[in-house]
Amino acid sequence: MDRELQFIRSGKLEWRERTPPTLEGPRDAIVRPFVASRCDGDTLPIHRPVSRAMQVGLRTGRIDPVVASILGTVPFRGPFGIGHECVAQLVEKGPDVAGLEVGQVVVVPWAVSCGDCPECLAGVTAKCSTTRGGDTLAAFGFGPASGPWGGMVADRIRVPYADHMLVPVPEGLDPLRVAAASDNLSDAWRTVVPQLRDRPGGSVLVIGGGAQSIGLYAAGLAVAHGASVVDYVDDGTERLEIADSLGAQVHRIDGSRRRAQRSTVPGRYDVAVEASSNGRGVRDALRSLNPGGVCTAVGYYLAPNTKVPLMHMYANDATLRVGVSSVRPLLPDLLDFVARTGFPAEKVTTALADWEDAPTAYTARTTKLVLHRSPLP
Repeated sequence: MDRELQFIRSGKLEWRERTPPTLEGPRDAIVRPFVASRCDGDTLPIHRPVSRAMQVGLRTGRIDPVVASILGTVPFRGPFGIGHECVAQLVEKGPDVAGLEVGQVVVVPWAVSCGDCPECLAGVTAKCSTTRGGDTLAAFGFGPASGPWGGMVADRIRVPYADHMLVPVPEGLDPLRVAAASDNLSDAWRTVVPQLRDRPGGSVLVIGGGAQSIGLYAAGLAVAHGASVVDYVDDGTERLEIADSLGAQVHRIDGSRRRAQRSTVPGRYDVAVEASSNGRGVRDALRSLNPGGVCTAVGYYLAPNTKVPLMHMYANDATLRVGVSSVRPLLPDLLDFVARTGFPAEKVTTALADWEDAPTAYTARTTKLVLHRSPLP
């Protein structure tokens, strides 16, 4: 039998046995994860017993019903395989998986996609109509409501459409540096890199604290892509220190409210990244934009009535982008950039733990956890 790290309940995870994966189609592959990082969103059920509160919220209309379509009517009901960021080695492949070799080191995107449907061809791979069918998402690590894929912290996982899904890690690039490329690092890339290409030397605001590592990666990527100003706003000492080490100008806010406060946002910006997971943060980010600016919100906004200042946006010609991250189209450019420039994404990692210690390590109250074990020879 194989093992998989499973979420049991808040604060408790275990290694549990599962049937070893097998090839089920000619485009399938079996991979062995050897680096895995904890997504910012995984900490929600681990650190707080939110399941009952979310059930009540869904019944009373205080939580948007789309949450149930992703997590089930009983959100975060264990046991289920957790984890959806990994670097892995290809150990077996189907006959139609061309361009990849057994033993190759690859990144596995968090969302399962085919590469051929209209959504995938449009670059919206997180909404692949082939893999999700009528569901909201097809993804690793979210439980059965998002498909049968299991979690990535496992002995081996099956990857469908592997010729499309798996993205090789460039020769010589340390897998620990791109541990979060499956989701959080790529999510950060989409918030600043395309925007700065359109606005060379633009100014960037990052409101951090909720989507913790995403905000930090975004600040570092903005600096690395030549932003004239990168202001990082947060209440966490550890995160402020990391943002400073990545070259951002840091600004502390009142931690008692754990939200952005307009009076602490220090300027006006061409690009804003809202990573506080808070409606106030969305409004502050939007009101901080220069005319024609773009804000990308990357947090979880569970309430069905999150307010945005539409009239202000209209008058300021502002754009708000919000949505699940379609990372597969971004991965080649991201990995190439990190390999060429040595972008130090590993500075965001605050805990590096042995693979065998995953059940304990995964519960750590730290910004970014990365698990690792030796690759196969």
